[in-house]
Amino acid sequence: MRKRGRPAAIAAEVAGLRWLAAAHPGGGTAVARVTGHGTDWLETAHVDHAAPDTAAAEDFGRSLARTHAAGAPFLGCAPPGVVGDGVMGRAPLVLHADAATAPAAWGEFYAADRLLPYLEGAVGNGSVDAAGARTIERCAERVATGAFDAPQPGLVRTPAARLHGDLWGGNVLWTRRAGPADGATSAVEAVLIDPAAHGGHAESDLAQLTVFGSPYPDRVLAAYDEVSPLADGWRERTGLHQLHMVLVHAALFGGGYGAHAVALARRYGG
Repeated sequence: MRKRGRPAAIAAEVAGLRWLAAAHPGGGTAVARVTGHGTDWLETAHVDHAAPDTAAAEDFGRSLARTHAAGAPFLGCAPPGVVGDGVMGRAPLVLHADAATAPAAWGEFYAADRLLPYLEGAVGNGSVDAAGARTIERCAERVATGAFDAPQPGLVRTPAARLHGDLWGGNVLWTRRAGPADGATSAVEAVLIDPAAHGGHAESDLAQLTVFGSPYPDRVLAAYDEVSPLADGWRERTGLHQLHMVLVHAALFGGGYGAHAVALARRYGG
């Protein structure tokens, strides 16, 4: 697959693909292989489609847990080699060069770097009105207090998990395995594409999987939880972790995404 983009976006995607792929030898999820790139283009190896089954979904849950466990040194960290902010689709993604500039607590990070930067765009295109903006701001204020901070899943021993960062169902391809894999129960495996990779909370990737739908999500999550137990209350936090992706869509595309974002924020704003 070949794609074009702004130089900074291409550089961030190449670095993100390689950072995620570095977890694959340790049991992490497969990643589309970079076969070439220039300043404004990127090419990855073709991935032949295969239909996933429940066993493939469970394998994906277990491998994603190990990708997350490959870790990141701090919240909001960039993949090695990335300078400046990253990109999520066509939206900027705040990244930090070192721990000294990054928020130390998840709530502060999520409010400041993953929610509020997209509010202006959603208000500007009319998808979020003044009352909705206040609802989102109240939610961000409560999140920043640490009210929803929770431990990372069991396998993650670093300050942050190694996230794909844009893990909706369309960024997970399914293909037949090239060869045997330890512990695999299906001949079909997941392959990750188009990341917005960074250090964050593992629950964010898991929540994004269900924003627009994906195959067998309950089996993915159950298998993940089996090998890397999730913190108590993770199901109740799913909507909060989805809010970032929905707000990005509200800022980029407007329409009903704004109302969706406001509804999610209302649940967590107190």
